[in-house]
Amino acid sequence: MNQQPSGTSSGFQQAQAYSGGWSGIGHGARAPPSVASSSNNTYLMPASPSKRARMSKESYKPKVSRTCGQRPACLVNASVTYCGKNQIYAFGGFDQYTDEVYNHVLRLDLHTLQWTLVDNYGDIPGVRMGHTACLWQGSKLLVYGGENEHREYLSDVVIYDLATSHWTQPEIKGPIPKGRARHAAAVYDDKLFIVGGLAGVETYTLDEICYLDLKTWTWSRSWTFVARFDHSTWIWGGRIWVFGGLGPDMERTGELWSLDLKNSPAFKSVPAHSISESTTERAGPSPRSHFGPHPSAQHVHTGGSGSYTANSSSVQVRSSNLVAKPAAPGAMTSTKFVSGPNVPSPALGTHFHVYSSGALLDFVTPAGTIRPSECNLSALELGTQQWQRLAEGSEIFDPSYRWHYCAVNEEGTTAWLLGCAMEPSENGAANLEEYLSDVLAIDLREFGLLGSESTWEPSAESSRMPASDTHSTSHMSSLGSDLASMFDRAPEASGSDFTITANNDDPADDDNVSAISIVTTTDASQTPFFLNASDSTSTPIHVHKLILQARWPHFNRVYKSQMSEFHTKKMHIQEPYSVVRAFLYYLYTDSIDKHPEYCPDLREVAGLLVMSDVYDMPELRLQCVRRLSRELDVEHAAVVWERAGTAKEEWLRRRAANYCLTHWGRVVRTEGFRSLSRHSMMELCEVIDVDGRVIGGEELEVVGGLGGGKVGVGGSGSELARRSARAQGGHVADEMDDNEMQEDEGMELN
Repeated sequence: MNQQPSGTSSGFQQAQAYSGGWSGIGHGARAPPSVASSSNNTYLMPASPSKRARMSKESYKPKVSRTCGQRPACLVNASVTYCGKNQIYAFGGFDQYTDEVYNHVLRLDLHTLQWTLVDNYGDIPGVRMGHTACLWQGSKLLVYGGENEHREYLSDVVIYDLATSHWTQPEIKGPIPKGRARHAAAVYDDKLFIVGGLAGVETYTLDEICYLDLKTWTWSRSWTFVARFDHSTWIWGGRIWVFGGLGPDMERTGELWSLDLKNSPAFKSVPAHSISESTTERAGPSPRSHFGPHPSAQHVHTGGSGSYTANSSSVQVRSSNLVAKPAAPGAMTSTKFVSGPNVPSPALGTHFHVYSSGALLDFVTPAGTIRPSECNLSALELGTQQWQRLAEGSEIFDPSYRWHYCAVNEEGTTAWLLGCAMEPSENGAANLEEYLSDVLAIDLREFGLLGSESTWEPSAESSRMPASDTHSTSHMSSLGSDLASMFDRAPEASGSDFTITANNDDPADDDNVSAISIVTTTDASQTPFFLNASDSTSTPIHVHKLILQARWPHFNRVYKSQMSEFHTKKMHIQEPYSVVRAFLYYLYTDSIDKHPEYCPDLREVAGLLVMSDVYDMPELRLQCVRRLSRELDVEHAAVVWERAGTAKEEWLRRRAANYCLTHWGRVVRTEGFRSLSRHSMMELCEVIDVDGRVIGGEELEVVGGLGGGKVGVGGSGSELARRSARAQGGHVADEMDDNEMQEDEGMELN
C-alpha cells in the first residue's frame, strides 16, 4: 500500500515469492499436474519489477494536531459535520463556560488546520443546541430542530449552502412533528429521517420516527419506533439503524435497533398533505425542566452575545397534546448486547459511534470514568452482528487528551476526533483547555476498513436467504458476474487467448521446512527464468489478456515489453495453484468473498495478501486485510500471522498474534501452526510477554472467573465451562459447542 515504483520496466528482476506449496493449503479445486511442453516457451512470472523492497512498516498510530485561527469554545451539543474537500463545519452549540447559545458557523480546514468564523447570509436561523446537521447533495447542510436560548424545543428546517454561505428556509407542508433536541437524523432516498429526541413541557423521551420528503418538503406522520436521545443513527442495507444513547430512565443502553425502509410502501410514497392531519400548532414557549447541560435561566437573549440575529420565522413548534401513534411500518429488529470481552461497556468512557464499511464503529475514548487500558476501537459487523476489537486504546489515544466530537468522511475511510488537551495547572491538577484546539485524524483503512463505497450491502432478496445459500456472486456488480462466467473456460467457449500455470497445491510437494520462502534478488541484469521441460505445473488457467492488462499493472508492463510470454501466450506464476486462481478470479470480479471454488477459506486470502504486496495492488490488499481480520479463526490464525508479516501488514499481524495467544491451546494443534517454519514458530512464541506463562487447572478456573471469560494465553472461562459441560455429558455440551464461535466473538445476545 505504501510501495513506490522503482521506475524500471524490466521483467528480469525477482523480488519476492513464496515457495510452490505449503502444508494444508488449497482446500478448493485440486489440479492434476501437467508438464511444460518446452524449456524455453514458458516464462516464469517474477515479482513486480516496479516494486521496491518494502522497508519494515512501523506500527501505525494516529497523531494529534494542534489547530489555529478562530478556534471555537468547547461547545456542548453543537453539530460537527464533515462536508467534503477536507472541511469540517461546526454550527451552534452551548458554551459551558459562558452559558451562551450560539448560531455561529465555523469551518475547519483539515489541510491548514485553520478555524474560520464564516460570514453567512439569508434566513439566518436562531441560536440553538442539540440540533442535527446532515450533508445533503454534497453541498448543503440540512439543519433540523434543537433547543434555543429560552430552553424551547424547535422543529424548523433550515438549509445552509456551503458554496454561497447562504441560509434558506423552505416552505414546509404536512403535519409538523414535535419540537425536539438531542435527536438523530439521516438522509436516505431524498428523505430526512428523524428518530427520537427530547420534547415536551416536562421533558420526556420521544419514541417516534418520521421523515421529511426533500422533493416536496412535506412531513410524514409519526410512527412509534424506539425511545432514545443522544443516540446515533445511520443507513445500511435499506434499513435505518439506531444504537447508543440514553433511554427514558436515563439508562445507557447497548441495544441495536433497525427498521426496514426499502421494502415498506409507507417510506416510499410521498406523504399526503392534509391540514387536518397536523397535530401541531404554533404556540408561545413555556419553560421546561433542566435536562443535561443547559444555559442559565437568568440570561435570556434573542441571539446570544455576539451572535447573529435570529430569523423571526424560526419559531418554536410544540405539540398541543399527546396523540397515540401506530407502530412503524416495516420489519423491525432489536438486539441487546449483554456482555463479552469484545463488547464495549456503554457506562465507561466517552463513546463516539459512526458507520463505516458495513460496521458500527465504537470509539471508546479517555475520560475520568475509565482507565486508559480500557479505551479501544471496536466494531460491530452489521451483517453478522458480532463485535470485534480493532485496536487497543494505547494504539490510538493519548490519555492526556479529551475528545468532544467525531466526524467521518462519506467514504468511511477517515475519522476525526475534535477536542483538547488536559493542561496541568499551577497546583498540579489537570484542567481542560477551553477550545476545540486539537484534531486526531484516524485512517480507518489501517484497521481493515475498506470504506462504505466498497462495502457490499445486502439486497432485499439476499437478506431473506439463508447464509448457506448466498455466495460471492451476490456481492458482485453485474459486470463482475458477467466476467466471472467467462473465467477459466475453454477458448472455444469463452474466447480466452492466454494461459497461466502455477505450482501444484499437492502437500507432497511441500518441503515441510518453511511455509514461505522469500527470494530477494536485486540484480537487474539477471537472466530470465524459464521452466524446464521436466518441471511439474498445474493445469493451465484460461484467461483473457485484455482483462489482465486492464486490471493488473505489472502484467501490462511485462506484456508491453514483448517478452517471451508475449509470443508464447503462456505464463507461469510461482505460487500455489489455489492462490493464483483466486488472484485471477479477483481480476475478473473485483471480489475475494468466500466462494466454494475460487476462494474457499482464509489460506487463499492470506496468499492473496502476499501477492498484493508483491505486485503493489493496494485495493486487493485492503480487501484481504478486511476479510482476514473479520473471519480470523483458530485453524488459520497462525498462517494469517505469518503471511501478514511477509506482507508488512503490522496491524493485522498484531491482531492475529493476539488471537493466537488468546486461543493458544487450540491454535498449536492446528495444521496451520504445524506448517510454520521453525523460525516463525519461535517468533510467534516470543510475542508473549517475558513474564507470561501458561496456566491451567484450578488456577485457570480462578483467573477465568475473574477475567470475564478472557485469560490470554491460559485460555478462557468459557472454555472451562465447556470442559465441565462435556464432563457431565448430555446435550448441554452440544449446545455450548454450537455457541462456541459466538462466545469467542465476545458477546452474548438476549
